[in-house]
Amino acid sequence: MSKQDSFWLKSLRWIQDKLVHTITVPQHPFEDLNLDPERPVVYVLKTASFSDMNVLLNISQELGLPNPNEPLHLKGRTIPRVVCLEGAKPLFGQRAGNEPFLEAFTQLLELHRQDSELDVQLVPVSLFWGRTPGKDDDTMKAAVLEREDPSWLRKALMILFLGRHNFIQFSNAVSLRYMAEEHGTDHSIAHKLARVARVHFRRQRKVMTGPALPNRQNLFHSLLNSENVQRAIAEEASSKQISESEAKARAIEYMDEIAADYSDSLVRIAERTLTWLWNKLYKGINIRGAEQIRQLHHDGHEIVYVPCHRSHMDYLLLSYILYFQGMVPPHIAAGINLNFWPAGPMFRRGGAFFIRRSFNGNKLYTAVFREYLDQLFAKGYSVEYFTEGGRSRTGRLLVPKTGMLAMTVNSVLRGIERPVTLVPVYLGYDHVMEVATYHKELSGKKKEKESVWQVFGAIRKLGNFGQGYVNFGQPITLQSFLTENVEDWREQVSKDPESKPNWLTPVVNQLANRVMTNINDAAAASAVTLNSAVLLAAEQNALERSQLEKQLDLYLKLLKEVPYTSYMSVVEGDGASLVDQGLELNKLVQEADALGTIIRLDPLQTLSMTYYRNNIIHLLIVPALIANCLTRYEHCSRELVHQVAREFYPLLEAELFMGIEDLPGYVDQLLAQFHEEQLISGEDTYTVNQDKSHMLFLLSGLISETMQRYAIIFNLLAARPNIERSELEADSHLLAKRLGALHGVTAPEFYDKKLYGTLSVRLKDLGYLAGKAEPEQIDRVRSHANRLLRSSVRQTIVDAVAAEH
Repeated sequence: MSKQDSFWLKSLRWIQDKLVHTITVPQHPFEDLNLDPERPVVYVLKTASFSDMNVLLNISQELGLPNPNEPLHLKGRTIPRVVCLEGAKPLFGQRAGNEPFLEAFTQLLELHRQDSELDVQLVPVSLFWGRTPGKDDDTMKAAVLEREDPSWLRKALMILFLGRHNFIQFSNAVSLRYMAEEHGTDHSIAHKLARVARVHFRRQRKVMTGPALPNRQNLFHSLLNSENVQRAIAEEASSKQISESEAKARAIEYMDEIAADYSDSLVRIAERTLTWLWNKLYKGINIRGAEQIRQLHHDGHEIVYVPCHRSHMDYLLLSYILYFQGMVPPHIAAGINLNFWPAGPMFRRGGAFFIRRSFNGNKLYTAVFREYLDQLFAKGYSVEYFTEGGRSRTGRLLVPKTGMLAMTVNSVLRGIERPVTLVPVYLGYDHVMEVATYHKELSGKKKEKESVWQVFGAIRKLGNFGQGYVNFGQPITLQSFLTENVEDWREQVSKDPESKPNWLTPVVNQLANRVMTNINDAAAASAVTLNSAVLLAAEQNALERSQLEKQLDLYLKLLKEVPYTSYMSVVEGDGASLVDQGLELNKLVQEADALGTIIRLDPLQTLSMTYYRNNIIHLLIVPALIANCLTRYEHCSRELVHQVAREFYPLLEAELFMGIEDLPGYVDQLLAQFHEEQLISGEDTYTVNQDKSHMLFLLSGLISETMQRYAIIFNLLAARPNIERSELEADSHLLAKRLGALHGVTAPEFYDKKLYGTLSVRLKDLGYLAGKAEPEQIDRVRSHANRLLRSSVRQTIVDAVAAEH
């Protein structure tokens, strides 16, 4: 290369670096893609391109990946570090053939045939200059800027106009050793590798940009012409005694009210605004499991995101994360209460479609909405909705609403060929800005209507909110779920497509429960949630700092050594760093005296901290139950621990959406960990080590309020075996209020009527109601529940039940 050429290329690189801002997907390729730094790496690009190579060079240097400009030296041969499937496209004429690139594959395979120890990792690298999906009526600008296979002139324009929206995506490495052993090393395998790579790059582009967006009026036209909507219009005209044109106009009004109007331009602007917002609010967003979801998109699944609902931030956070993880933000089902100016139009252009809280038997609205949802699925748009229906006011998951899930299942029954997969998402925050409002609502204050003034009020309160957490749970593919529960569902539906199967409602209910369980399986144990779990169980909500740190270290050890599931995440660090984080976020108060340092909860914050504890209480509830057993029974046998866990777990499972598959194994692992931490001694009969007994007492405090609820219920059942469900719910709630007043229980869920309703349903399923259970069985559970309480609390419950009886 001459000095003149070198100067020219350096100048081009300098100009490009000034114009381009690149986002890397995933951000940590070695961790997320399981790349082995000890094995050689070869990058695979779709097209030979100076600008793409320059981006790859810069990013590889940032991430510590091999330099793409430095060739591999293997067995005395020099192999290019980058293999391109096709040459650069000239401004005029045809591009060069792909023989040089096939030759590189052939050489690599030949080297693997010669050396059985060699294993080169082929890493596909996709580059995207802008992510506009295009529309049915694309403009010339889109044709110039968004062409998948541009000439150097078009590429220069793309860099100029879209350089700030450049994405580079690394995909899972392909082992050439595996390819050589499974398929051989001849020239035809090189051709096969090239074909597979081309398909991969096409799919990656589809994942990154999404399907083409329809013109909104064309969409309305398509909806109006659908058979279901036509039938609903005719029925509306007949039942309301109006003309079909009036019914049609009403259907169009519904469409206009419902339908999103996705704008890539607005999403690009929102990306910058939200980046500023998250940087102002949060010190980091922690993401777990995104690579699995990218792969589902790549494999052609129709994705439906089903997150928990903590805050209005949820809408923004998930879309933002998906955008930066190389996936298209979903169309989001938003409550009609959010359709106010200016938020409503902005949400709509960001992909939100609006849904009424209740359809109230409105068949035309129902038909339009269902058909719209079908169209979204059919065209390949990912969708997001909140199965809880509204935001949780207590920090626990709410009982799911099944309407949207039922519509999704119905879409599958109507014949969607692609796999439709629900992706549960756990969203968590170190600070939820609405928590204070939630507690006011729980105390009886009327919920404020959303408005622009609320938005301005929220903006004024922006501050340090700590960390955010987005964990993707175990996906549920609906076709597989249906087959698991109704083997011949396809045959049944094909025989009678119009009728509703009698198994549909129970299967949808089961699906809803699975979704909520999978969300909780992906919970994030953070500094705030763990601090709240410890201090809310402590007397006066205060501990010596050293004791708090040791307790936090115990919880971290339990969660890491005996993980609740593989989808959950646990904050890094130790007890001391977790306390520091709590103090930094003003969630804890530190006081020093002559004897040391005390950490406590601010009395004004105590109620709010129950919200954060409730986010993760299910992760520690079984360890707390075991600790309760060990501390309340002087010589507690392994058999007794298992019996207590067996008796109370079904109720815990119902109210906390837990999904422990092997309860006995999980209990044994926890007991072994208690041994490891020297909290207990003995093999089949356990004794608490007195010098660490306070740690088990603190842990057992986490289940104290839950056990009080169970004691209320089973004392009532023992006294009145034939009690009706409604009576049990009402009387349990009444006794809970009395218990709370006498013993200072402030947790809002303790007084939640719906929670007692959930428990009564579970009790009915277990056969405890309507006199079906043996008196000895109820008495045994009652005895365990009473034994696991403080004596003063136990006496209050027993006396209250006796007085009522």
